[in-house]
Amino acid sequence: MNRIYITFPKGKTKCLTMSYDDGKLQDKKLIEIFDANGIKGTFNLNSGLLDKPAPQNGYSRIPSSEIMEVYRDHEVAAHTYSHPTLERCPLSEVAWEIMEDRKKLEEITGRLVRGNAYPNGSYSEEIKVLFRQLGIDYARVVEAVPDFKLPRDPYEWHPTAHHNDPKLMDKAEFFVGFNKKQYLKLMYIWGHSYEFDKDDNWEVMERFCKYAGRREDIWYATNIEFIDYMNAAKSLKFSADNSFVYNPGASVVCLEAEGKYVEAVGGETTKLTF
Repeated sequence: MNRIYITFPKGKTKCLTMSYDDGKLQDKKLIEIFDANGIKGTFNLNSGLLDKPAPQNGYSRIPSSEIMEVYRDHEVAAHTYSHPTLERCPLSEVAWEIMEDRKKLEEITGRLVRGNAYPNGSYSEEIKVLFRQLGIDYARVVEAVPDFKLPRDPYEWHPTAHHNDPKLMDKAEFFVGFNKKQYLKLMYIWGHSYEFDKDDNWEVMERFCKYAGRREDIWYATNIEFIDYMNAAKSLKFSADNSFVYNPGASVVCLEAEGKYVEAVGGETTKLTF
């Protein structure tokens, strides 16, 4: 039997993704840091709160007129229309919140909005089912699980750490230094960009991104890029003896076959023996 391993793009076995909520003005500085270090981010926005005055002693949001430009190289995802605590709401209200957010964000960006971060970290099994039915392909929770494993349930996607985790750099050093190719590892950092101003600790993110960014063996992806790639990998159809594979999708999926790098091209059957 031919041994086959799924890999990330270009044969990589580590992925880094970032997720930041609420769409505050500080996202602009955060994106500058991401871009300088080759890192991709997902930004979860409440479209019903755009273009409204900031609350007293609060932080202003990026105006709707700037969203398309600010987030042009990153993912815009949903965070509900008005940021309610979803588990306390009737499901009809939950459905309205997510669909209105999707519709307005898609109108602003001209792009599909298929991801979500639960506001206040609130969700339920019924909400997870509902989101799947309403075109959401993943949803992030707030409880961190520092095991670097791929998500078992994309509608209950646990991050690795919040950026204020006192062991953030220890986790980064483990992740960067991990070289066992028989595993796929994911590091997922989340937070709110305004927290860097509030806590006066922008150096935390600058240090992390400079250390973890622009590494040849790490795939830097948005949340939806990760989800789409893994779904494409799951759709592959292998022969009984693993000697060839058919990719029914459009995206390239990368494999390791007999220790060699192989690209399973969309719509084609690819030989896996040499």
